[in-house]
Amino acid sequence: MTSYIWKFLGIYLACLFKFISGPVLGAAAGFSLLEIVFVSVGGMMTTVISLTYVGDWFKSYWNLKISPNKKRFSPRSRKIVRVWRKFGPIGVAVFTPLFLTPIGGTIVMNAFNVDKRKIILYMSISAFFWALVLGGSINWILSIPFFDTLLR
Repeated sequence: MTSYIWKFLGIYLACLFKFISGPVLGAAAGFSLLEIVFVSVGGMMTTVISLTYVGDWFKSYWNLKISPNKKRFSPRSRKIVRVWRKFGPIGVAVFTPLFLTPIGGTIVMNAFNVDKRKIILYMSISAFFWALVLGGSINWILSIPFFDTLLR
């Protein structure tokens, strides 16, 4: 029982920083789809909720303390603005589990002053959807006999 709790907590901590680690490590640990979804969504949403509510402080600290003389438009910031204009907050929420980290997606949404409730709603729907899709597809791939014998 304690080894299960340690595995769960380890995967949960990995999901705080990178969402994709939940389905991959959960399948490797032998978790069911429900457990994979629970640990992945829980880890991502812990990060999203905590950064959403400290986002105002973080944004003011970042602008005043760390980068007072930073260029306003860098190639990276132009890419972020381009993605934001093309897809909006829903697009950023959809792409966060795949390409960004929960931290990066939340910071981008806070930087564009999205309502806190919308951030949490969009990110939770996206996390639940991608946890189901990724966890289900990984479990399905691992149930194919070729891959099962390959991994043993």
